Amino acid sequence: MADATSKPIGKPHVAPEKTVLPIILAASFCHMLNDIMQSMISAIYPMLKADFNLDFWQIGMLTLAFQCTASLLQPVIGTITDRKPYPYSLPVGMGSTFIGLILLAWSQSYGMLVIAAGLVGIGSAVFHPEASRVARLAAGGRYGFAQATFQVGGNFGQSIGPLLAAFLIVPNGQGSVAWFSGIALLGIVVLTWIARWYKAHMMANKGRKKALHAHSLPRRAVVIALVVLTILTFSKNSYMASISSYYTFFVIERFGVSVQQSQIMLFVFLGAVALGTVVGGPVGDRFGSKVVIWISILGVLPFTLAMPYANLPMTILLSAITGFLMASSFPAIVVMAQELVPGRVGMIAGIFFGIAFGVGGIAAALLGVLADRHGISTVYTICAFLPALGLLTVFLPGKRALRVA
Repeated sequence: MADATSKPIGKPHVAPEKTVLPIILAASFCHMLNDIMQSMISAIYPMLKADFNLDFWQIGMLTLAFQCTASLLQPVIGTITDRKPYPYSLPVGMGSTFIGLILLAWSQSYGMLVIAAGLVGIGSAVFHPEASRVARLAAGGRYGFAQATFQVGGNFGQSIGPLLAAFLIVPNGQGSVAWFSGIALLGIVVLTWIARWYKAHMMANKGRKKALHAHSLPRRAVVIALVVLTILTFSKNSYMASISSYYTFFVIERFGVSVQQSQIMLFVFLGAVALGTVVGGPVGDRFGSKVVIWISILGVLPFTLAMPYANLPMTILLSAITGFLMASSFPAIVVMAQELVPGRVGMIAGIFFGIAFGVGGIAAALLGVLADRHGISTVYTICAFLPALGLLTVFLPGKRALRVA
C-alpha cells in the first residue's frame, strides 16, 4: 500500500495518485467527533422526554428537525462544491454544530430544542459531502477502503455517544451537554488542517484535466441502479431510525432495564455497526459492492424478524448481528453510486447522505406516531420486514459491469 505516513503531518501533503492515509484517518476522526455529537442528541431523548414532558411524536419531530435539515442541504452543498470546492467550509460547518450544542444545553422550551437540533443538522449537511470527497481524493484508487475508513469513524462516534450521554449527561442534567462543545472545537482544529491539505491538493491539480473512470452501462441501467440504491438506503435507514430513536424505549418497556442499561445495549448495537463497516469496505474492494449489499441488507432479514420475540440476552445478540451485517451496506452504496455517475462525487455523496438523514428523520417521526397509538413493540414488528427490500439488489450491476472502460 502506498501512503503518506512518512510525511510530516505539520504541513499539508499532496499526493493525488497515492493513498494519503493521514488525511483519510483525520477525516474519519472528525466523522467520529461529528457523530458523537449527533448520537448524543438521540441518546438523551429519555431525559428530555421526562424534563419537558414530551410525547413520542415530539421526540420524532426532534429527529426530523435534525435529519431533514441535513438531508435538504447536503445535495445542494455537494452540487455546489462539485463546481467550485470550498475547503474551509468544513470547519465552518463544525462551527454550526458548536452553536447548536450550546443552545441545546441551555434551552428552556421545546421550540429551542428544535432549533438547536436543526443547527447540528446544518453542521452535518456541510461536513458529510465535503469530508466524503476528501476521503475519495486521498484514496489513491482504494475507494472502498477510504469510504469505509471514513464512515467507521462515524460508526464509532454513534456508539460512543450514547455511553457518554449515559454516564455524563444523564447524571448531571441538560446543562452538561455544553461539555460536548469542546468536542466541536477540537473538530474545528482538525478540519482546518484537512482544509489546508484540500486547498493544496486543488492548487497542485489546477488546470489538470480530470480523469473520469467511465463505465459502459446504458443510461437506463444507470437510472434503474440509482433508484434501487435509493430504495435500499430507505430500507436500511428506516430500520436504523427505529433503533437509534426508540431502541432504548423498547428495551426499557419490554425488559424493565434502567436508562443507563438501555444506553449500554444501544452501545452494543452501534459498536457492532462500527465493526461491520470496517469489514465491509475491504470486502467491497475485493469482491464488488453488489456482493456486500446482498449480504448486508437481505442477509439481515432472519435476525430482524426474530428480534421482536426474543428474550433479553438473545435481543442483545440479535441486535449485534443485525448491526454488524447492515453496517457495510452504506459505504458500498455510496461507492457504487459514485462509480455510476463519475465526476459528481460531492453531489452523489450529498444526495445519498441526505437521503439517509431525511429517510431516518421522516421514519422517526412516523414511527413515533405509530408508537403512541399502538405501542413501541409494534414498531419493531413492522420494521423487521424492511430488509426484504434487499431482493431488489438483483437489478444492480456487478463488479465486472462497472469495470473501467
